[in-house]
Amino acid sequence: MSASRVRPPSFAPSNDDKPIQHRAVFSTSAKNLTSYYAGSLDDGPAPMLSQRRRNIDEGLHLIDDLTNRSLDPMFSDSQLVSHQRSAAVVWFNRIVVFIICLAVGFCGTLMVKQLNTDPRKAVRSSLINELQQQNSVLSKNTAEVGDLHAKISKQSENVSHDETNPVFTQDEMSNSTIAVSGPGITLTIADPLSTGSQNSLAIPSEPTTTRVRVVTDADLQAFVCLLWHSGAEAIAINDHRVGVSTSVRTAGSVILVGVDQVSSPYVIKAIGDSKTLANSVNGKAQPKLYASLENAGIHPQIKRERSLGLAAATTNELTYARRRK
Repeated sequence: MSASRVRPPSFAPSNDDKPIQHRAVFSTSAKNLTSYYAGSLDDGPAPMLSQRRRNIDEGLHLIDDLTNRSLDPMFSDSQLVSHQRSAAVVWFNRIVVFIICLAVGFCGTLMVKQLNTDPRKAVRSSLINELQQQNSVLSKNTAEVGDLHAKISKQSENVSHDETNPVFTQDEMSNSTIAVSGPGITLTIADPLSTGSQNSLAIPSEPTTTRVRVVTDADLQAFVCLLWHSGAEAIAINDHRVGVSTSVRTAGSVILVGVDQVSSPYVIKAIGDSKTLANSVNGKAQPKLYASLENAGIHPQIKRERSLGLAAATTNELTYARRRK
């Protein structure tokens, strides 16, 4: 064997392995990088050193690599050099960046100004103007309505004080809307004397029980109907005028005339022909009614009066009724 086959191979380091400058990632010389592949030095059969050593001493090979090729192939990009830029390019980049900063600042200023501005101000102003116009129209209409009400009130006063209009006066008297006076009768009916505080609350008209009978709303309704039928022009119960919309009814244990509570004794006043009215509600004309009342200890008293005064009845406000043309 020759001496070259016996000695381990050694290669002189190339100039490419020497670092030129510091590492630059972004460089135009990246295309100049070379590729390194790890492999055996010789794809052929391993040389025979001697009979005692048949394999290549890899330790010597490693020492040779560390001595002659100290740069690791993975760090070969450190050989890249920085790209030299001209002054024109540098100033152009600076100008572009400055313009971009100006645009961003201008947009930010517009956004801040928009945020500080109330977008509903214009809408609010238009609504305020419209409201002021509507208020003006409303004030004008209110003034017109006030004038019309004043005219209506004046005309109503003229009509109400016109004593020469008998039809209007007759209508008001018939509707019980004005106070009236005239001759008539007074009918007094009271609960029996044996009625105590406990029995006075008992429900009457129960002949099969031991409860004491008292005056009921049905008794008052019967006398009122008889008086109307006999020609009474105005009726009042305990000074509560009975009008066209007045009801006489029981609510619980009390009797109501309209919405007013009345209690015993019940005084019924009626204006009209006193003789006719008295004869229509006495015991001779109504024997069954008087017999029922006298059996319970109730004794109606009738008195003819030369002059009676009755107040006006409470009228209800009409909501749905209209004058028919």
